[in-house]
Amino acid sequence: MISLAQLWLPILLSAVFVFFASSLFNMLLKFWHMADYKGFSNEDEVRAAIRQGASQPGMYSLPYCTPERMKDPAMHEKFKEGPIAHIMVRPSGPMNILPYLAQWFVFCVLVSLGCALLGSLVLARGADHHQVFHVFAIAALLGHCSGSFTNAIWWGHPRVSAAKYIVDGIVYAVIIAATFSWLWPA
Repeated sequence: MISLAQLWLPILLSAVFVFFASSLFNMLLKFWHMADYKGFSNEDEVRAAIRQGASQPGMYSLPYCTPERMKDPAMHEKFKEGPIAHIMVRPSGPMNILPYLAQWFVFCVLVSLGCALLGSLVLARGADHHQVFHVFAIAALLGHCSGSFTNAIWWGHPRVSAAKYIVDGIVYAVIIAATFSWLWPA
């Protein structure tokens, strides 16, 4: 059996490689995900309405509905007339991308760590590189793609947007699998 300590290098390298690949996707291929987001034609009015409601950072739903209120015909009418929205409000202030990048890198390390944990349980030292690649690709695919399905199902993310994030996840899975296959202990 292989210990996680023996896999520290592929864990970190695969996380770094995925981090840089995602940076390339988002910096060089700006068209790839930017089309997923739209602005309101009346953005200033929407911003003013949210500020007027004194909304603290958090997740909000329109219309807001509890199971008890779902029986109310007025609630049914709100859903019928729309809009139906999930809105995330973040703290006000200048945009600082560094905390998000740090969290993304930690997530990349955690996915690679989870893959390494699985790989160390099912693969032996000197395992065939194709077998290593397949085990890690499947594990990484689950780690990097599962959230896209959840977001499409429960949060209404457009299917096209979810599909693009799944393509990203496939690329990340290949990177992780190739890294572990390359550095798997002989």
